[in-house]
Amino acid sequence: MIFNCIKMTKLSVNINKVATIRNARGGNHPDVLRVAQDCELFGAEGITVHPRPDERHIRYADVRALRPLVRTELNIEGNPIDRFTSLVLEVKPTQVTLVPDAEDQITSNHGWDTRANRALLTDVVGRFREAGIRTSIFVDPDPAMVDGAKECGADRVELYTEPYAAGYAANREEAIAPFLDAAREARAIGLGLNAGHDLSLQNLHYFLCRIPWVDEVSIGHAIICDALYLGLRETIAMYKAAARVENL
Repeated sequence: MIFNCIKMTKLSVNINKVATIRNARGGNHPDVLRVAQDCELFGAEGITVHPRPDERHIRYADVRALRPLVRTELNIEGNPIDRFTSLVLEVKPTQVTLVPDAEDQITSNHGWDTRANRALLTDVVGRFREAGIRTSIFVDPDPAMVDGAKECGADRVELYTEPYAAGYAANREEAIAPFLDAAREARAIGLGLNAGHDLSLQNLHYFLCRIPWVDEVSIGHAIICDALYLGLRETIAMYKAAARVENL
């Protein structure tokens, strides 16, 4: 007898780009809070925001307003500068993802060196865990950095997937190889596993077929781009279908 085993990785929708559109004209259109609620209504299992110091997209006030509205999981990403850390401890999201962004950085482009930054990360992770907040550390696909995240006390790591996305079309086997190594290490040492950055309808399903134990993917830019043509409801449905892996 053959049993079908279905694994569904959670989809957390990053709504930063919605805030970028709003901020371009001022006012409150599109309504970031309404979009977050609609994403959940359409099937998203989480909402991700990444407030930066200049508040060029998601604002700190948005994060405070979102907290009582999000019914699934709220994930706040960012560099643990004092202002960000205070916001997280005030809002108490389901998860905080620590990302080593410079203040003027356009988008995330590398993970933490968890060994070189062990003292900082251990302190911040400890503070968040004491507050009951699940902690994830953004890392490159390097087993040593995964091990370092464990040593810092993190609950999960989030693999920075831009290199996978960039290499997918040319050679997907080669592109995913380092991610398999890092993901296997995370599983071996008992860390939860997230993934994000440049995942799309073109490359998501293969990634999860090869690494089906990913707990959550965080996707924003590609979802908003696809939604311009497909609509938000249909786009989220398609990403959830891509996250469905059968016959493991």
